[in-house]
Amino acid sequence: MKLRTYERRHNKEMGKSIIGIRQFTILVILFTVGSSILITPSGLAAEAKQNAWIAAILSVCIGLLTVFLYQALVRQFPNQTLVQMCETLFGIWIGKIVSLLYFCFFFLLAALVLRNIGDFVVTQVLPDTPLQFILMIFLAVVIMASRQGIETIARTGEIFFPWVMIFFFAMVLFLAPQFRLIQLKPYLGEGIIPVIRASFPFTGTPFMELIVLLMVIPFVNCVKKANKAFFVGTLIAGILLIMITLISILVLGAGITARNLYPSYSLAKMISVGKFLERLEVLMAGIWFITIFFKLTICFYASVLSFAQVIKMEEIRPLCFPFGMILIVLSIVTYPNESYFLNFVSKIWFPYAFTFGLLLPICMIGLSLFRKGEKYNG
Repeated sequence: MKLRTYERRHNKEMGKSIIGIRQFTILVILFTVGSSILITPSGLAAEAKQNAWIAAILSVCIGLLTVFLYQALVRQFPNQTLVQMCETLFGIWIGKIVSLLYFCFFFLLAALVLRNIGDFVVTQVLPDTPLQFILMIFLAVVIMASRQGIETIARTGEIFFPWVMIFFFAMVLFLAPQFRLIQLKPYLGEGIIPVIRASFPFTGTPFMELIVLLMVIPFVNCVKKANKAFFVGTLIAGILLIMITLISILVLGAGITARNLYPSYSLAKMISVGKFLERLEVLMAGIWFITIFFKLTICFYASVLSFAQVIKMEEIRPLCFPFGMILIVLSIVTYPNESYFLNFVSKIWFPYAFTFGLLLPICMIGLSLFRKGEKYNG
């Protein structure tokens, strides 16, 4: 399917690059921070304890290497989405099968993110509200955003990103008096193995999920600069996640961080300035709602767009509402409770994300180089 078709049919979204470099960088940051800022410190501390921040650094380094792999794919196919790359490399039929597998990955990831929203709101904010109602309200906004297209999503990101940074650094500033360096000791008391073990789930979420952005990167107005923006956005988001993990250990300690499902939200409750500025959990909630909205929207948009490209649809808007209804059911059925969700993320999600976020891209790069070598020798 040519990109020009989507330019005519879907708000000029395909065929003409419409996202600026800064906008794409912001989308990368918001996507990467996503739900991770709320739940990552707990998972890291459960395994690495007080060395969770070291595990976070290791995961970010691996994540940046993964981004280099995605950059290589983009250089090989600068104006193609991931679905089009698959069809170019594997042929029409095998390429469609691989593309459908990626669609399932994107859609399942969207269901996971949506359930994160529902569980957080029901347990922390509105405990008497039915889960289904929360999911429907939030997803309605996501569907509207997806129907407007990636340009509108990117411009909205530009508006909200400064508020995310203001809220984040305000929280760090207010919590600074409660930092206790003793909480970080002993360094590597149990060796490096627990740190490496803890870094695996964090690498799967969110860094191997960045493959989703290969459905968006063809819309950037300069592909060469887009690769740099991809790296810079991932690095900035990684630093933010390292900081929130380190702060959780410094303030709460490794034990409380590991036992608390949302340790960064608990951090905000501990803010106390002059006995009049207290319990500013709205700061963390604001950060999280903004970032997870963009992560969910990008995942949902990528899944709808990938399916449309596989079946050669010229318009993706008719798919948004039915796919949204399916997503609500999937998020409820797939993750029945928080205990199941934690077990799924810690034990199952990493190999699943590894397959789509690292293994298949490596195969695609290898196949591309092999074909180039064959063509050169021929």
